Amino acid sequence: MLKKRIFYPRAPRQLIAQFLRFGIIGAMGLVWDILIVTLLRPALGLTAATLLSYFLVASLNWLLNQLWTFRSVAHRDHPILQWLRFLAANSFGFLLNRGTVYALCFTIPFCAQHVALPLAAGSLMGLMANFNLSRKLVFRAKVPETPMELAQMAVDLNVDPADHDLES
Repeated sequence: MLKKRIFYPRAPRQLIAQFLRFGIIGAMGLVWDILIVTLLRPALGLTAATLLSYFLVASLNWLLNQLWTFRSVAHRDHPILQWLRFLAANSFGFLLNRGTVYALCFTIPFCAQHVALPLAAGSLMGLMANFNLSRKLVFRAKVPETPMELAQMAVDLNVDPADHDLES
């Protein structure tokens, strides 16, 4: 009798390495996020400081992911278009991230005083969504030619070992 795999398909080592690089850049981004929010919060307030910080840190993370995490496929299209697609693709992660930050800060007084904790929780909430959407929609070996092809790429759950997006 054949045993069924719980997690199918198994992620190739390249995908795991890519995820770890993405996570390291995300952790560095979290440090920048905490610093920027801490510096801007007295002048702008919590909401404006976290929104501005997210935009700045997401832009820095795009650049670092382009140079390191997805370096084998990152330079397939114009950088400005790729940056805009990165921000758009990670908008779901943004909602998870900042939604968590605001929910914790506005409901738990301790979190409002120690903003690093909700920022870290928000980063973890958006991590998987941002990685998957970045990999499937932004840093691709094959750039989609039509909106329909882009939508199909976004929902494709198969991990193909011959996928050139995994080369690094």
